[in-house]
Amino acid sequence: MSKVLVTGGAGFIGSHLVKKLTDEGHEVFVLDAFEQYIEPPVTPLYIYNLNYRFARLINRAEVIRCNTKNKDDIRRKVSSIKPEHIVHFAALPLSNIAIEYSEDAFNTIVGGTVNLLEILRDGDYLSRFVYISSSMIYGDFKKIPVPEDSEKEPKEIYGGMKLAGEYMVKTYSQRYNIPYSIVRPSAVYGPTDNNRRVLGLFLMNAILGKRIRAKNAESTVLDFSYVDDVAEGIKLATFYENAHNESFNLTRGRGRSLKEVVDIIKLHYPGTEVEYVEGDSFRPKRGALDITRARKLLGYSPKFDIEEGIQVYSQYLQEALSSI
Repeated sequence: MSKVLVTGGAGFIGSHLVKKLTDEGHEVFVLDAFEQYIEPPVTPLYIYNLNYRFARLINRAEVIRCNTKNKDDIRRKVSSIKPEHIVHFAALPLSNIAIEYSEDAFNTIVGGTVNLLEILRDGDYLSRFVYISSSMIYGDFKKIPVPEDSEKEPKEIYGGMKLAGEYMVKTYSQRYNIPYSIVRPSAVYGPTDNNRRVLGLFLMNAILGKRIRAKNAESTVLDFSYVDDVAEGIKLATFYENAHNESFNLTRGRGRSLKEVVDIIKLHYPGTEVEYVEGDSFRPKRGALDITRARKLLGYSPKFDIEEGIQVYSQYLQEALSSI
């Protein structure tokens, strides 16, 4: 078993990964600044999700408050732990928030990553540094499904900064022999998400009897990926020898439109009202990602289409709402 440090491990995807790691007996350290990026007020569901993570997902890890923007602080923590593996989630989490808080996006996504790499250049204990990137680095998909070696022309701040982080990881690796893996998730959804992503918003509105407002529903196509599948893929990229200095798309591998998402939700909540609107969008045109490399090198095999994922997510939300 290994000693694993997960930055941002109290967050949405990170906490699900931590549970998988502790289930397998790894010694896990969660470093998290506990910074939140939603607008107040904080809802009871938000608190429920946090409590769920602490009680059921990261309860067997050692949780340490630490901010990757503070190099001295992170140096002390990392040097004390001397992890064999680092999975680096810690960053501002959403593309629309990065537009408004661009300085914080830079300091967390790029600056925090460089701070970690600066520390690791002087150590000899690390077997793998896993950088959590994003499918937003591709910009408009030139090919669908988009492969890892596709042209990368991000259209907005978040994707550009995630790509900059990838270049920093590769550069430090070449100069200081830091072994790495890069993973690119897309449209992740599922239990304990507190960042109001689109599928979760639609589902919550349906459960509460509110109207769903879907913008550009036919033309907006995303590779919706259930959180447990993504966490499993990241775990594989952390330990598999075949992941050494490789980049992976870790998604469901299937593009689905917002209209399809709405139709599936309405099967569970038939009375849901939907307002379809059209309008300009800064977001890149996307779709499915090619996960052939992850399947071949990691044995990655996602299990959840959105039909199954929405059903499980819905059950979680109904249980949460009944207890708050």
